[in-house]
Amino acid sequence: MEDNKIIDVDDINYAVYKIGNWKNNYEINQIGLSNEIPVTKNTLKHVKSSMEEIRNSEFSISDKKVNGFVAIAMQLNPKVQDMELDEVIELEQTEFDNIASELDGLEVISEGTLPLDGEEYLIYKLQKECHVTTSTPANEFTEKFYEQELKKIEDALD
Repeated sequence: MEDNKIIDVDDINYAVYKIGNWKNNYEINQIGLSNEIPVTKNTLKHVKSSMEEIRNSEFSISDKKVNGFVAIAMQLNPKVQDMELDEVIELEQTEFDNIASELDGLEVISEGTLPLDGEEYLIYKLQKECHVTTSTPANEFTEKFYEQELKKIEDALD
């Protein structure tokens, strides 16, 4: 955990979220499957960038080129595995459009500071390792939430 007790909302070394629900339901888009809603401009920018990076990844399934969201869903989501590939591609596009719209409609904090040890926001410390950005919980509240989310994933895979 961090020693510094306050962070600037424009610090690019932190991602800040609130726990909430998206307006739409999602099966494929990992951003929409999370209960983490971006709170700062930099976090919103990072989420959009990550989403584009996944969508720009190209994979071959059957005779089609698909983006990373479709490929991941086809590998890991039993509901999607039972669908026709064209339906999955169409669903991914719909979900992308919906989550992009939701992200564009978020009210974000653009200036000021946040307490690092509070329980209002999930705060992750971002660190670059080679070409990969890793995020680690920056406070106890985020650590507990993160552990609960990992447990849900593990339980879903059993």
